[in-house]
Amino acid sequence: MSGKESSNPFDAYVKNLEICAEKLKLDPGIVKRFKHPKRTLIVSCPVKMDNGEIEVFTGYRVQFNDARGPYKGGIRYHPNVNLDEVKALAAWMTIKTAVIDIPYGGAKGGITCNPLKMSPGEIERLTRRYAFMIKDFIGPYVDVPAPDVYTSGREMAWIMDTYSVAVGHKVPEVVTGKPLEVGGSLGRESSTGRGLAICVREACKRLNIDVKGATFVVQGYGNVGIWAARILQGWGARMIGASDSKGGVYDAKGIDPNKLLDHKEKTDKVMNYPSAKSITNEEILTTKCDILLPCALENQITDKNAANIKCKIVGEGANGPTSPDADEILYNNKILDIPDVLANSGGVLGSYFEWLQNLGRQTWTEEEFNKKLEEKMVKAFEGVYEMSQKYKVNMRTGAYMIAVKRLVDATEKLGLFP
Repeated sequence: MSGKESSNPFDAYVKNLEICAEKLKLDPGIVKRFKHPKRTLIVSCPVKMDNGEIEVFTGYRVQFNDARGPYKGGIRYHPNVNLDEVKALAAWMTIKTAVIDIPYGGAKGGITCNPLKMSPGEIERLTRRYAFMIKDFIGPYVDVPAPDVYTSGREMAWIMDTYSVAVGHKVPEVVTGKPLEVGGSLGRESSTGRGLAICVREACKRLNIDVKGATFVVQGYGNVGIWAARILQGWGARMIGASDSKGGVYDAKGIDPNKLLDHKEKTDKVMNYPSAKSITNEEILTTKCDILLPCALENQITDKNAANIKCKIVGEGANGPTSPDADEILYNNKILDIPDVLANSGGVLGSYFEWLQNLGRQTWTEEEFNKKLEEKMVKAFEGVYEMSQKYKVNMRTGAYMIAVKRLVDATEKLGLFP
C-alpha cells in the first residue's frame, strides 16, 4: 500500500491496467495505446438564463476506445465534472463493455454545472446547446450517449430531438435511456440495479450465503441503489441501512425500500425515517452487514476506511467507489468485492438492448428484456469469478484481464492505421 490515495481517478484506471498487463504479459505498445483516449472534446456552451444573463458552461466528451464498436457512455451534470473525471469514466466504460461482451467501445460526457440550482428551461437550453456542439461526433454507429448523474430520460429526449433536427429525420438510436414514448425500452430503468442484484446473488452462491435473510446496506439511495434494494428484498434479503448525500439511516430490524423511497420523495432525504436512527455516510460504509452496496460517487472506499469495512460482499453500484489500495485491503480481509465494471454493467447492457430495438424498429416485453439481461449478467459474473480464482487475484483484476484480452484481440486484428 502506498498510504496515500491519488486524487485523480484516471490514475486508478492506469494502475489496474498495469496490474492486468503484467499478469497477461502484454506488449508494452498495446498497453500504451490503452492509456490514452482516442479523442477528447471540450466545448463551451453559452446559455441564456431565466434572468436574461448569459452564462457559459464547459462541456466534455471523451471517446476513449472504439476497437470493439461505437463509443458508449453516459453524460453527467455536476459541479465537480472535470476532464480527469470524464477521462477515467470513459476508460472504465471501455473495460465495462468488454467485460459484459457487447459490441461497444467506451466514452463519457459531462457538463460542469449545478442542475439543482437551474430551472427546467435552463437545463433544456444547456442540454440542447451541448448536443448541438457535439453532434458531429456522435451518432448511432459512432457514439451513443446515455444518462448518468443528474441526467435522465428527459435530457436524452432533448439530445435525440436536437440531433434529429440537425440530420433531418428522427434518430432514436442516437441515445439510450430515453422515455418509453420516444423509443425507450421496458426494463431499462431498473437494468443497472437489477444487474447489481444479480451479481450479488451470484456472489452469495459462491460464498454459501443464503440471500434469503442476508443483510445489506446502500450508500447512495438513488435509482441504482433503490432498484437493487427492491430486487434483493424480493429475494428475501433485508436492508438495514441506507444513505444519500444528506446522511443516512439504520435499523437492524429492517427498512422497507419502497417505504424509504416514499419518505425520500416527500422530504427530499432518507434521514428522519420513522423508527430508524440517523448515521453518516461514512458510518454506513462501515456498518456490519453481509452485503455493502456503494452506489454514490467515486473514491468512497479508500486505504483510510477499507480496514473498517465489516461485510462479506461489496457490490459496486457506483463507478470507481474503491481505490486500488483499498482493493488490496478488502482482498486480504477475504471480502469479495464485485467491481463496478461488472457490478453496474447492467446499465450499459440495458442500453445495448434499447439500441438494438431502435435499430430494428421493434419493441421487446419487459420479461424478454429481463431474461436476456439475466443470462448475460450471470455469464459475465461466472467468467470474472473463474478468472480471479484461476490467477488468485481480486475480482477487479479478473475483470480487467478478461476485458483487456478482448480489447487486445480486437486491436491486433484491426492493426495500426494509418
